[in-house]
Formats: sequence, structure tokens, C-alpha cells
Amino acid sequence: MNERIPLLAVVGPTASGKTALAVELALRTGGEVISADSMQIYRGMDIGTAKPTQEEKKGVPHHMIDILDISQSYSVAQYVKEARECIWEVHRRGRLPILAGGTGLYISSILNHVQFTEESGDPAIRAQLQRRLEEEGAQVLLEELRRYDPQTAARLHPNNQKRIVRAIELYQTTGITMTEHLKRSLSEPTPYRFCAVGLCYHNRETLYRRIDARVDQMLRLGLAEEAKRVLSSPYGSTALGAIGYKELLPWVNGACSLEQAADRLKQSTRRYAKRQLTWFRREPWVQWIEVDKCENFDDIVKKSLHCMEVSDIL
Repeated sequence: MNERIPLLAVVGPTASGKTALAVELALRTGGEVISADSMQIYRGMDIGTAKPTQEEKKGVPHHMIDILDISQSYSVAQYVKEARECIWEVHRRGRLPILAGGTGLYISSILNHVQFTEESGDPAIRAQLQRRLEEEGAQVLLEELRRYDPQTAARLHPNNQKRIVRAIELYQTTGITMTEHLKRSLSEPTPYRFCAVGLCYHNRETLYRRIDARVDQMLRLGLAEEAKRVLSSPYGSTALGAIGYKELLPWVNGACSLEQAADRLKQSTRRYAKRQLTWFRREPWVQWIEVDKCENFDDIVKKSLHCMEVSDIL
């Protein structure tokens, strides 16, 4: 166990305070932050993805942010490969790697040490499934997946179109379900000695108020202008996969007011926070801290440090 790489993960729903906590813990423990956000990897999508500013980073090195143009595609397998390399490099320098973000699939794949195969799949089947997606909709494909892989279907949201297509493609090309594939991929022991601190709220309405306030702040910082620029680009489809942009598309197209689009964004973000909590609640390794039951931010930090001590990563 002592030979494993110490790794801290700060997880939880959007607007729960993960960024501030990860930075503070990095300052106190000599750590570096590795982002686990599927949209912060793209350059030019700053306000809508809540990328930490230089002021918020407080001099702490951050990795896996702004690594791609929005014209480039990216998979969870690519993320895991590069994030693992990043974790090793941070550890090799004698620093503590701190994985922070809300993309559950990214974080779970790292901490559960999921092994991804290199198979490319079948481009013809993928293209056919993509056409069906456009013509029939994601819900139809999701119901089809449910017939032979109910476990995967149950954990995929209809908006997660790429994963739905990938799960069906994997089954049609190999005869192996995504569930079975993941089971086989967990055969190797983890190389990490990790602690996962999860931020949540005893009163869910408190989190929702924070989400609403954050959306208002994003709009003051220029989210509407950023969304118009990104969505109007030739590769605006990438942004349509991110909460914070697709909700503003009707406003960009002149179909609603900015106030109406903002209300939709708040609703979508609250639903996303619910899905994030559902994902992380399934993971037995998360040590939860109820933010609204803590006296102040320093109390949250102290409880996080205690979790780290108990997990033997300090």
C-alpha cells in the first residue's frame, strides 16, 4: 500500500465549492490540481465552464485545462491516459496530485483504475447509429440499449448521446456489453492510495441558490457574448454538449429573451447537479462533507485534511 501514489480527489456537484477547496488544500499540502471537467479542456469556453481564473488559482499549478480547440474530439479513454500521466509527473516532482472536478465518469475511471481497450470500433456502424440518433432521437437508442445492457442504460442520461452510441457500437462489434467490458477492465489493482472528499449540502435548496447566483455572475462576466461567439463558430456543436451554452442557443437565434434563456440555464444546471450527486453517491469511496453544516470555509478545510490523514495520503 505504501508504494502506491497518494492522490486526493475533490468531487461533488457544480457550484459546491470544489475549486476553492482544491486550491486551498494544494496550498496547505504542496499539491497541484488536475482538472476533471469534460468541458474545461476546451480553449475559449471559459465563463460557461467556470474555469478558475488566475486569481482563483492563487499560484497553484493547474493541469488538463485549455488543452484542446473546440474543433477537436476527445474521449474518456484519452482523458484517463493523459490524466494518469499528469498524476505521475506531479508525484514524481514530490508534489501531491489533486484531482478536482464534477465529471463523474472521468473521476471514477481514474480512481477505479478502469482499463480502456484500444479497439477503434466500426466506423460504418458508428455512422449508422449517428444517423439513427439524428432521425429517431437518443431516447429510442437508449431503450434499445436497455434491452441487452440495462445497467449501462440506467446510468446514461439521454443527453449523453456519445456514450449511448458508443455502448451500442461496442455491443454490435464485439458482442460484449459495456457493463461486461467495464467489469473486465477493473481487474487490475489501483496504483493509487487515494482519498476522495465530496462536497454536498444538507439543504438542497442552499445549493440551488448558489447555482442561481453563479449563473447570474456568469452573465455579468459576459457569458452571453461568449456563448454567441462559441455557438456561431464552425465547431459550435462541441459547446452544445456543455451546460451553459446550449441553453442560450434560443437567445442567440432570437427565439427567446436573455432572461428566459437564463432561467432555462438555471433549471438545467440544477438538474445536472442532481445527476452529479446521484453518480457520486454510488461510489463507496467518497467521504462526504455537508458544506452548510460547517461553521465556515476553514472548517471545511480542516475536515478535508482529517479525511486525508485517515486515508494516509498526507
